[in-house]
Amino acid sequence: MTRHADIPALLARMEAARRCTQRHLRVIERQIAARAERMTITARAKRRHRRRRASTWTTADERAFQAHLADLTLARLPDIDVLMRQLARQDAAVTALRGGDGIGVIGARVER
Repeated sequence: MTRHADIPALLARMEAARRCTQRHLRVIERQIAARAERMTITARAKRRHRRRRASTWTTADERAFQAHLADLTLARLPDIDVLMRQLARQDAAVTALRGGDGIGVIGARVER
């Protein structure tokens, strides 16, 4: 059993682990979006002739980007799913620890 004095430290570690998991999930999402954008730009450059002035992002480019995004997300779905389940478990553990002892904020005093 955890002592009452150890709970704030445990909660801090749990929240740090949760932030790390969230950060990892955001990194994967940014990687997917960047790769989809590069794929779309590469395909657009191959389709069009070189002009002096590059055209802006068109509706067809947006559709291609969304298709690439969906394909890449599907390919990384196992990684994303693992992180989402881990995040749900961490949320539940933090909520249970906070709810069980009435600790709202790390380091806050609980008056009883």
